[in-house]
Amino acid sequence: MSTIVIVEDEEHISKALKILLESEGYTVFVANDQKSGQIACSSRCPDLVLLDLGLPDKDGIFLIQEIRSYSDIPIIILSARDGENSKINALDLGADDYLTKPFSTSELLARIRAHLRTHNKIVMAKNTSEIKLSDSVSVDIPGKLVYKNGEIVHLTKIEFRLLCALIKEPNKVLTHRYLMLQVWGANYVEHQHYVRIYMAHLRQKLEDDPSNPEFLITEVGIGYRLILK
Repeated sequence: MSTIVIVEDEEHISKALKILLESEGYTVFVANDQKSGQIACSSRCPDLVLLDLGLPDKDGIFLIQEIRSYSDIPIIILSARDGENSKINALDLGADDYLTKPFSTSELLARIRAHLRTHNKIVMAKNTSEIKLSDSVSVDIPGKLVYKNGEIVHLTKIEFRLLCALIKEPNKVLTHRYLMLQVWGANYVEHQHYVRIYMAHLRQKLEDDPSNPEFLITEVGIGYRLILK
C-alpha cells in the first residue's frame, strides 16, 4: 500500500488525518514543521505528501520547491489560506492540488486516490506511446496524432501543444500563467485569454459534450485540470 507523509503543525489535525489514512490502509508518517517534513520526504520515499503551508519554522512553499528538486510525487496542499493568489502561487511552484480548511475527508480521500492512480499511470505510460483520455479519445504524442472514436482529429500546432502540456501533468491544477509559459512562452504571459480560447477549441473537438466536459476541466479563477480516470 502507498506511503503518505503529512506535514502539519496542528496536532489535532495531523492525528485525525493519520487515523483516517491508516484506516484506509496507507502507511503514514507525520512531521510538524518544514525541517522535519524535509527529512521525512527525503528518507521515507513517500508516494504522496499532504502539506500545510503555515508551518512554524518556514513556509510550506519552500518544501514544495525542495521536493520538486528531486521528485515528481503528488503534493496536495491543505491550508487555511483561501486566497486565489496563495493557491496560484503554490500550484505554480509545483503543488498538484489545493484543499482549503476545513475540507471534506471524503473529498480528500478521493483526491488522494486520483493522484496516486495518475502517478502510477504516468510511470507505466513511459513505456507506451498512446495515452487514453477517455473511452473514445486517445493521443499518440510521438506521432502527434489524436483519435476520437477511431478517427483522426485534426488539431492545430497550438492546440496540440496545449493538450500535451495538460497530459504531462494529469489531474494537476495548472494555472493560466503556467500554461501560457509552456505553450506560448514568456512574451505572452499577459494574454491569458488565449488559454480560454484554445481550451474551448479542444473541448469542441474532443469532448462529447463541450458544455459539460468529461476530462478538460476548468478550475474557476485559477486554470485547468486534465482528468485521467
